[in-house]
Amino acid sequence: MGFFEKLKSGLTKTRDNIAKSFDNMFGPSEIDDDFYEELEELLIMSDMGVNTTEKILEDLKEKVREKHIKSAQECRGVLMDSIKDQMTLPEDAYDFEKGKAVILVIGVNGVGKTTSIGKLAYIYRKEGKKVMVAAADTFRAAAVEQLHEWANRAGVDIIKGSDGQDPASVVFDALRSARAKNTDILICDTAGRLHNKKNLMEELKKIHRIIDKEYPEAARETLVVIDGTTGQNALMQAREFHEAAEATGIIMTKLDGTAKGGIAVAVQSELNIPVKYIGVGEGIDDLQRFDPDAYVEALFEPGEADGDGADKEDEEDADA
Repeated sequence: MGFFEKLKSGLTKTRDNIAKSFDNMFGPSEIDDDFYEELEELLIMSDMGVNTTEKILEDLKEKVREKHIKSAQECRGVLMDSIKDQMTLPEDAYDFEKGKAVILVIGVNGVGKTTSIGKLAYIYRKEGKKVMVAAADTFRAAAVEQLHEWANRAGVDIIKGSDGQDPASVVFDALRSARAKNTDILICDTAGRLHNKKNLMEELKKIHRIIDKEYPEAARETLVVIDGTTGQNALMQAREFHEAAEATGIIMTKLDGTAKGGIAVAVQSELNIPVKYIGVGEGIDDLQRFDPDAYVEALFEPGEADGDGADKEDEEDADA
């Protein structure tokens, strides 16, 4: 499948849940208060949240007035544009990929952090970059071995730490090795808990000081991994990690497993942190760079989604 087809397939649950309701709403009927109330309820139920929904509806109403739109049918494309406006990526969103870079990946246990790192490494290696991963989330016993398995699958080098080792010391070893091997991108599996914001901030500050000293020419990226199936909890986690770590981007996982994909809109709108990668399947090549326009089109265009989503069960990996 091509990019768009794979995206639509991965978003089948959300698409079936939302698009059918949208098809019923955007008929030849006139736009009235009942229409806006029903739309508000639908957007909130899709996990866009109250604040984001209010922004979208305010923008929609303004455009409807400006364009003198009368029927709900004419309103569909305008709504899609209003949603896209909440998700615009900055022009430099992926500049860090163009040269030497160190990527710190954080997120609570169970959100798919380790598997996302493996998939991210695979993306970069497939594009011809020299990639290394560092297993610096040393407070979770299985994390190191799990990342080792994913590094092998992605075909990239790994620097491992031992259980309970200072994460900064693992990053230090990885930086030394990355520079010696002329690595393009070093991806560090770091904080896997929000234990205490102050402790987390100090841990990451220490890591940043080491990067400043050992690899000052490298671009810096801090990505928070959140689980799309957890809805508003994912938004709260992203907010907490951002306050502690000044995140530069979001990796949203498991969007193929939720019927409420609006959370991707809410995170970007409310936190002003761009969603940069999304996971729409269990395979190693099912992590994608985020395209807001393609995402909204895949969710809200009329018609049924491709029926490939069910076939993904046969491709699922026990490691994922």
